[in-house]
Amino acid sequence: MGRVRDGWLWLIKRTLNHATLRLARTGRGPISIVRHVGRRTGAPYETPIIVAPVAGGFVAELTYGPHVDWYRNVVAAGGCDVVVRGTAHRIVAIETIGAVEGRRAFGFPARLVLTLLRRRDFRLLREA
Repeated sequence: MGRVRDGWLWLIKRTLNHATLRLARTGRGPISIVRHVGRRTGAPYETPIIVAPVAGGFVAELTYGPHVDWYRNVVAAGGCDVVVRGTAHRIVAIETIGAVEGRRAFGFPARLVLTLLRRRDFRLLREA
């Protein structure tokens, strides 16, 4: 099962991420960018994510779980930058939040989709 998951994540990273990063860089649409530093390489990375603004920061849904590189890098570094609609926001803390609270942060129809897909992994990205 690990090989299939790793293969899927590799495919997403090499195809879909590139296309969504181009969209996110325009500052339009629902896609944001998390800028982070590799925990082993120290290299800078940009990863497309979808966040919902909330008081004090943003809520991110961890579509592929907490074992993806961008999330592990952000946790290891203790922060990152999130670019939302062309504006960079400094994230200084990451907190686990409950599924109900996480889904509630997203508007309709995203909340409905997250509920139907039974998404449970949400994090509060606390802004400086």
